Amino acid sequence: MAALGGQERTGQVQMAEAVEAAMHDRRHLLVQAGTGTGKSLAYLVPALLHRAAQGGRDGSTVVVATATIALQNQIVERDLPALLDAVEPLLGRRPSYAILKGRSNYLCRNKVFGGMPEDPEDALFDASPTTSLGRDVVLLRGWGEQTETGDRDELDPGVADRAWRQVSVTARECLGAARCPFGPVCFAELARDRAGESEIVVTNHALLAIDALESFAVLPDHDVVIVDEGHELVDRVTGVATDELTPAMVARAAARAARLVEGTEDLAAAGEALEGVLASAEEGRIVELPEALAAAIARVRDAAGSVTGELARVRGDDEGARKVAQAAVGAVHDTAGRIVGHSAHDVAWLARDRRAQRAGATLHVAPLAVDGLLREALFGRRTVVLTSATLQLGGSFEPVARQLGLTREAAADWDGLDVGSPFDYQRQGILYVARGLPPPGRDGASSAAMDELAALIEAAGGRTLGLFSSMRGAEAAAEQMRARLQVPVLLQGEERTATLVRRFAADEPTCLFGTLSLWQGVDVPGAACQLVVIDRIPFPRPDDPLMSARAQAVNEAGGNGFMTVSATHAALRLAQGAGRLIRRGSDRGVVAVLDPRLVSARYGDFLRASLPPFWLTCDRDTVAAALQRISGAPPRAASPA
Repeated sequence: MAALGGQERTGQVQMAEAVEAAMHDRRHLLVQAGTGTGKSLAYLVPALLHRAAQGGRDGSTVVVATATIALQNQIVERDLPALLDAVEPLLGRRPSYAILKGRSNYLCRNKVFGGMPEDPEDALFDASPTTSLGRDVVLLRGWGEQTETGDRDELDPGVADRAWRQVSVTARECLGAARCPFGPVCFAELARDRAGESEIVVTNHALLAIDALESFAVLPDHDVVIVDEGHELVDRVTGVATDELTPAMVARAAARAARLVEGTEDLAAAGEALEGVLASAEEGRIVELPEALAAAIARVRDAAGSVTGELARVRGDDEGARKVAQAAVGAVHDTAGRIVGHSAHDVAWLARDRRAQRAGATLHVAPLAVDGLLREALFGRRTVVLTSATLQLGGSFEPVARQLGLTREAAADWDGLDVGSPFDYQRQGILYVARGLPPPGRDGASSAAMDELAALIEAAGGRTLGLFSSMRGAEAAAEQMRARLQVPVLLQGEERTATLVRRFAADEPTCLFGTLSLWQGVDVPGAACQLVVIDRIPFPRPDDPLMSARAQAVNEAGGNGFMTVSATHAALRLAQGAGRLIRRGSDRGVVAVLDPRLVSARYGDFLRASLPPFWLTCDRDTVAAALQRISGAPPRAASPA
């Protein structure tokens, strides 16, 4: 670890040594590293030295999978170049690295310059530069002639998804390098070639999951995988393994195929019949397929199978159109077959998007669990290091390890390590639980909770990140606080999230309310964020089909479904939310939870043990005084609890 030499044995050095040992001993490692540890450098240094340690052996590539594009870019544009400067004198050479994304992230030359057919639904008919779509067309064609990588993330300004679909293909739609006239200069293939020659390949969780679960290789040969933000891996793998089916998908598939073959009327009619059945079907988990729904889905499957056979016989100059149609029809066929197959290992449900103009119904099917898939397809084949600031839940690595398939009984070759944090949480932060409030109900926050929120924000002088378990809760709180307080309140959804976060960070009195993505990834150090408010313990919704099915399966196996699924989910989300407060050594502030169950319920100990070790109090006057001292806000009389 010479590249980290000259330091005391900090958490960063401890982690780097553990990662190096895991690679050498071929043991899986779960390492929790708190915010500020510098975990990217702690795993990149041993990763850069790995091939040298393996004597330059082929296949001794290290894959680094990140959860976000921002972290991916940070590693490739900042961390790795700086590290290469440090290790090059030690190795006598400059190690190589590459970034690799899914095929649809790269511009397809054949689609832009070779005349592949446009999607009938999404085609950009108006190429006039006076329309937004027309401007996107002009921009993409000009950029396609100049770009060296074809990587969408390098396109500035960006374009709408609808426009990008016209210049990209999915893996199913791709002709393949051997048959495509642009194969030798294909951006996606060139990126794969660079990755195959590199010692470190930086990718994302989704591509890692596809590589592990599919029958074909997506990533180059490698013997070590480092998963940053490892707490998200189970959700990302679940997402990749989840399929959906809608009548609109069936109609699009039939329309694409109809341009090439006859006999697609049965598929179109099957889609219409499915739409009719779904119109009266009940929303929620499908435990037993109703007879009418099963028949409608089976009809879609069979019709799609017939069209697939016809498309296979298409020859000539329509190869590109055939691949696009095959991809659409094949997806319909496979998903319909999976749903009607009704495997005990899958969970199916129906959901309606009431925000859409036609409130369409979507059938979903997801794996009941992914621990077996991960154990066999990932951990059974390579050495895996997972790192995150939140891998210990309830003070143990076991809950996360169990979700990953790394149980002590089935796979003992793993270690857990907590290298701590450079922050003094006891001195820097307070965990305040509003014990005097009523437990939150289904009807939204109580008036007492809104009074509590207003008092806390006023004591902090704004400077508040409000994390809500639902968008409806965030909207209601924003409406009330805007009416009651004199501080700006931003609401997620009213502008792009990145823009809102920048505005929040730039103006100290400003508050930012939201849900979902704000619980993690928001990095606002300093005086702009001195109060993080969590409205309620973020348990999954009781009617969440997948979570409820997983909890039921645990109960039926003799376990505790609530603790294994619901409490573990809540603990992880709470830890991520609370982690928004202390981002550097000089930060001070309060995490306020407006849900008394965090201290009154039996599972409260488990949840609190998952949080940073803040100083705990249930006294609001103490917290209000602390916030006023930190923010410099003028003292105010305490409101009644």
